[in-house]
Amino acid sequence: MLTEAQIAVVRDSLPAVGAAIDEITPIFYRRLFEAHPDLERDLFNRGNQAVGAQQRSLAASIAMYATAVIDDELSARSMLERVANKHASLGVAPAQYPVVHEHLFAAIAEVLGDAVTPAVAEAWSALYWQLADELITLEKGLYGAAGVSPETVWRTVVVDERRQETPHTVAFVLADPSGDALPDFLPGQYISVATRLPDGARQIRQYSLSGAGEGRWRIGVRRDGAVSSYLHDYAFEGARLQVSPPFGDIVLDSDPATPLVLASAGIGITPVLGMLHHLAEEGGARRVIVAHADRTRATHAHRTELKELVGRIPGAALHTWYDALPDGYPLGEAESRGRIDLSGLPIPPDAHAYLCGPLPFMTGAAAQLEGAGVPRERVWFEAFTPTV
Repeated sequence: MLTEAQIAVVRDSLPAVGAAIDEITPIFYRRLFEAHPDLERDLFNRGNQAVGAQQRSLAASIAMYATAVIDDELSARSMLERVANKHASLGVAPAQYPVVHEHLFAAIAEVLGDAVTPAVAEAWSALYWQLADELITLEKGLYGAAGVSPETVWRTVVVDERRQETPHTVAFVLADPSGDALPDFLPGQYISVATRLPDGARQIRQYSLSGAGEGRWRIGVRRDGAVSSYLHDYAFEGARLQVSPPFGDIVLDSDPATPLVLASAGIGITPVLGMLHHLAEEGGARRVIVAHADRTRATHAHRTELKELVGRIPGAALHTWYDALPDGYPLGEAESRGRIDLSGLPIPPDAHAYLCGPLPFMTGAAAQLEGAGVPRERVWFEAFTPTV
C-alpha cells in the first residue's frame, strides 16, 4: 500500500505526469517492443498499436487509477475488473509486470527528465506495483474460476458451422474437437481468438459470445482488421482455432425484477444476442427494451434472429433505427429512419442498461438514458476497444 507521503507526491506530480502521459506511452511501447519484439508480434494487437488506441487506453487507465488512489475512492474497481478480464483472456502472467515496469519508468524518466526526483520515482513505482498487485490477484481468481493458468489458457476448438450473416459479417459456431461440451458462459462474456497470420505473427482479438447452446459457442465476426479478415478468408467448417475460456465483467443482471435496456449498434448486437438467448430460455415476464442501430437491413446482422428472440420474451419490445435508408423506403413495425433515439421510449428509471457499439453511439445513448432518469451507475458499456 502507498504511504501517505507517497500519495501526497503522486497528488502533487499527477498534473505533470498526466500532461505528459500521451508522450510517455508511445515511448514506453517503442522501448518495450524493441526489447521484446515477440510481444508486438504475438500478444499486442498491431492494428490498435498503429492507430494509437492501445496507448490511449493505457494512459486513461493509469490516470484513472492514480486519481482514485488520491481521492480514496473505489471508482477504479470497475476499471481493474475490466483490465483483469482482458488480461486473463490473453494469458497475461505475473512475470510480465516487471517487464512493463522497467520500460514504462524508463519512458517516464526520458520525457520528464529532472522532474523525476527520487521521491517522485519511488511514489509512482509504488503506485504501479499496487495496481499490478491488485490486477495479479484478480487475474489469479479468474484463472482459477476457469480452471486454467496463464500457460494453459488456450484451447483448440473446431469451426462446426459457418454462416454469412451480411456481406461483411460471418457467424461461427465453435465446438470441442473431441465432441465434449464447451464450458458454459455468462450472457455478455467474450472469448479471445488467436490466429497465426500469413506473415507469422500471432494476433489476438476478443469476440462476444452470441449464443449456440448444446455445449457450443458462437461468435459474430465483422471484417474490419487482420484477425477478422483471416477468419473470413480461412476459417471454414472443420478449421481449428485457438481460443480462451469465456471472460468479461459486463454480464447480465440476474434479478428478474430489474427492467433492462439492451442498446446496440452494428456488430455490437452480438453480446445482446447472448443476453436475449439467456432471457428467452429463462422465461418470466421481465421487462426488456431492445434498441438497435444499423445502416440498412442489409448490414443488420442477425436481424431475423433478433426479432424472433424478442418475440419469445413476453415483456420485451424491439426498436430499430436505420440511418442510411433512402427517403421513401418503406419501414417495418417499430423501425425508424435516422440515428438511434432512446429519449422517446418508455424507459423505467430503475432499469439497468447495457450498451455495445462504437464510442459515439454509446456516449449519445448514455446521455439519452440519463435524460430518461437512468443514473450512470446503472449503465454498462461494452466497447470492442483496447484495454491495457
